[in-house]
Amino acid sequence: MRDEDYLRRVLTLAKKGAGMVSPNPLVGAVVVKDGRVVGEGFHRKAGEFHAEVSAIQKAGSRSEGATLYLNLEPCVHFGRTPPCADFIISKGIKRVVCSMEDPNPLVSGNGFSKLRQAGIEVDVGKLEKEASRLNEIYLRYVTTGLPFVILKWAQTLDGRIATRTGESKWISSESSRRYVHRLRSHMDAVLVGVETVLRDDPRLSPYLIKGRPPVKIVMDSKLRIPLHARVFQGARLILATTTSASKDRIEDAKAQGAGVWLLPSTKDGLVDMIELMKEAGRRQITSILIEGGSRVAASALKAGIVNKLMIFIAPKLLGDGTPAVSDLGIKQIMQAPVLKEISIRRCGTDLIYTAYL
Repeated sequence: MRDEDYLRRVLTLAKKGAGMVSPNPLVGAVVVKDGRVVGEGFHRKAGEFHAEVSAIQKAGSRSEGATLYLNLEPCVHFGRTPPCADFIISKGIKRVVCSMEDPNPLVSGNGFSKLRQAGIEVDVGKLEKEASRLNEIYLRYVTTGLPFVILKWAQTLDGRIATRTGESKWISSESSRRYVHRLRSHMDAVLVGVETVLRDDPRLSPYLIKGRPPVKIVMDSKLRIPLHARVFQGARLILATTTSASKDRIEDAKAQGAGVWLLPSTKDGLVDMIELMKEAGRRQITSILIEGGSRVAASALKAGIVNKLMIFIAPKLLGDGTPAVSDLGIKQIMQAPVLKEISIRRCGTDLIYTAYL
């Protein structure tokens, strides 16, 4: 097998940690000796063994003189666990093949330097694009301090997310809804506007699957949210509000167990989404899934905080109804956001349109 083949296995292993390792990266590791895989591992959970350690421990004495395959540079600093580079050196690994450097200032090439200084051959750069995409959340957060933001909605073929009476259950198929619940469990937080809560009373939890529940964030500039809303149940709820909210409402929400973030408002009196992202980043929320509605989608796009779009398109037509995105203030075609790296896949009867901004 070629180096690239082993690295593809590494990427597959790394994906198994999705939703469990934040704020750490997704990392897989494979140890190969004399053309045979003798150890595999992946980072399972923040605070637990890193992928390199798991794979080398499984290889045991066979790691002496072996090649270690990784998708991300090994760490050199003490965090919740000791430096992986030191462990690799101590176990007699002869060669390390790694897809990419870790841009974390605490690592940033120092891991590779330490391995080379110990006489280990280091090859870097194979499948780098795939490795970068796998860790798009981590790379965004570690280089900017801001969360990676996915804007998602489900729409009909003619671009509606609800009927003219506001009904939206269900536009997408059950397969799509299960997919979204899996996606929720992989994100640190899910965000909606208060209008979605008032209209749909959602749980915002991955109840269709067994997954880690994300933090729930509701943008509500005046704290109009009903205190009996279902989002108060289950995982932690954060209400992002402004000084327009009364002190009594803030205290009532806190008494119900919600966290309250008092944030600056826009000139329209809405929660400033740029400031919301900064606050989320300060609190180690590395990824946010925005699920609507149309005004929140427009606000997010206008604020320039969206990194990725996921649009679930159902084979249905509504005609009149709620558009997927409210007014963006665009008067000329040349002002329209241009999407990149577009991909389309089928999910049940629906299509998932994924693109980057």
